[in-house]
Amino acid sequence: MLRAPVGDRRLDILEWLKDPAAHFPPQRHGDLVEDGVTAHAVAVKLGVRRRVAETHLGLLARIGLLRTTRIRRRTYYRRDEVRIAEVARLFEKGW
Repeated sequence: MLRAPVGDRRLDILEWLKDPAAHFPPQRHGDLVEDGVTAHAVAVKLGVRRRVAETHLGLLARIGLLRTTRIRRRTYYRRDEVRIAEVARLFEKGW
């Protein structure tokens, strides 16, 4: 069931966001670790258009695996470690 919402690209995004400073260049606004990364940065890393990256990020945010922060006119995405741990525990228990 989780395989559909979290495909290979989305798993890559979640992995990159574990250590955003190692995977993304510094941003003009917002701290990579504290605030997260923009859809543009993710799009460049994936090699897709920004709208495609926004779709992936939006889905991950809606299911609770990412948190969002608005700075100026941009949305920054970062992992929600508490929620990810909860989901992992559900799978360990057999759902």
